Amino acid sequence: MALNLWQRMRAQTAIWISLAAVLFAVFVGLALVASMGVPLSDAIAAFADGAWGSPYAIAASINRALALGLVGTGFVLANRANLTNVGGEGQIALGGIAATAMSLYGGVSHLPGPLPFIVPMIAAALAGGVWGGIAGVLKAKVGTNEVISTLLMSFIAIWLVYWCVQSEALLRQPMNNTATLPESLEIPDVTKLPLLTGDPGMPLHWGLPIALVLAVIVAIVLDKTVFGLRLRAVGLNPTAARRAGIAIVPSILLVLFLAGALGGLAGSFMLQGEQYSLKARFSSGYGFDGLVVGLLARGSVPGVIASALLFGFLRSGGINMELAANIPSAIVMVIQGIIILTLAGAAFWMERKRVGK
Repeated sequence: MALNLWQRMRAQTAIWISLAAVLFAVFVGLALVASMGVPLSDAIAAFADGAWGSPYAIAASINRALALGLVGTGFVLANRANLTNVGGEGQIALGGIAATAMSLYGGVSHLPGPLPFIVPMIAAALAGGVWGGIAGVLKAKVGTNEVISTLLMSFIAIWLVYWCVQSEALLRQPMNNTATLPESLEIPDVTKLPLLTGDPGMPLHWGLPIALVLAVIVAIVLDKTVFGLRLRAVGLNPTAARRAGIAIVPSILLVLFLAGALGGLAGSFMLQGEQYSLKARFSSGYGFDGLVVGLLARGSVPGVIASALLFGFLRSGGINMELAANIPSAIVMVIQGIIILTLAGAAFWMERKRVGK
């Protein structure tokens, strides 16, 4: 009873800290905008118009939030085992490569029913899972810190995207003249994610229900299943978990594979639901933004959903602020950085208070 009360109090404190971090970061962002000499009313109007000013803007913001949410869910899943997956950017990149290759050259266009867009999604999830699983092998077999391995592997994956779109032997579109861009061909229409409404003016695609179902599954697995309990045990005390008969190595491999698979699926959503061709800057920092989403969620899948929506709308609003009000969209990056610093400082303070120092 006392333990449950403590857990509820801790969860409520975490929620209030996250909200305070967001509000503080937004306040600093508004102060920076004001320091540039731009009227706050103009900046806020431009932000609102880009984030939710039209059905198209709302759908675009939610679609962006889907990729962020998948990466954040993977972060929370790995974090339950006390593992920190910061490789979302690379997993998105590998997922984009796999989805592009399967859509263009995997022969899926002739498959029946929804398989033409489902198979590339599965390929993307597997590619991201393998990329995350490599970090799991390094962690389990040789003790490599997963923060270092997943981060460095992200840079490798980003350069793999560059290689793929620069080489005609890989995914670059045929060069008809010197103006041909270094990117892949556009994927066939049947491999694109169908729109929920069928209206291009509201381009909300089928990634939304898929992402929500996956979020529910992960939440249930973490809180209601033996697997989730074992992950918690591994995260709290690997030695005690091993003595209790829990297989540590398979748990690490599986959880990092699953986290990577969610990142790879995010890459397929971006490719098949929005961009439709692989470009050099395909991942666009979504992996690192998804890391912030996971941090802000404080281990809660519902928190991931809320945080992903926040950052999805922030991204859309920031882009429009730059276009309409001539305010650098980097303001959004500043806000994200302040959120991270605030959360890190709060966590440090709470830990010192807990140990009585």
